[in-house]
Amino acid sequence: MGYTGYSQEELRRLYELQKLEEEKRKILSIILTSDARYRLKNVEMVKPELAAQVTNYLIQLYAAGRIRKPITDEQLKQILKTVAQRKRNIKIRRL
Repeated sequence: MGYTGYSQEELRRLYELQKLEEEKRKILSIILTSDARYRLKNVEMVKPELAAQVTNYLIQLYAAGRIRKPITDEQLKQILKTVAQRKRNIKIRRL
């Protein structure tokens, strides 16, 4: 992979982003069943913002020690519905 043309600071930021993404993948592999991971990847292709919100939510739960066993596909469906519903209920009205 060629990184010519990037400053040291840009390379450092890219490296940090790669490390964060790898850490997220590791955590998701621990807290999600394979079916749930597959579903989240599919959601990510169609609705990347929703997938990012759910991913961050799941990582927060994991960090707080609130996930005791892997989340199943059915549980992930419920989480996706809840987060999508919350997003839908937030509307900005201009006066």
